[in-house]
Amino acid sequence: MHSYTVIFLLIALIAGVLGFGVVAGAAAIIAKACFVIFLVCFITALFRGFSLR
Repeated sequence: MHSYTVIFLLIALIAGVLGFGVVAGAAAIIAKACFVIFLVCFITALFRGFSLR
């Protein structure tokens, strides 16, 4: 689960950087979607970590 979180974070950061450059519209949408997926994965991993103790 943590590896997916890191992967989505990196994709969101790369898409965000591209959003300020050449392909602004599509990359901005991809960055928003990946960031939301990252947040969901992070919060899920956080709560699962607390519940396992």
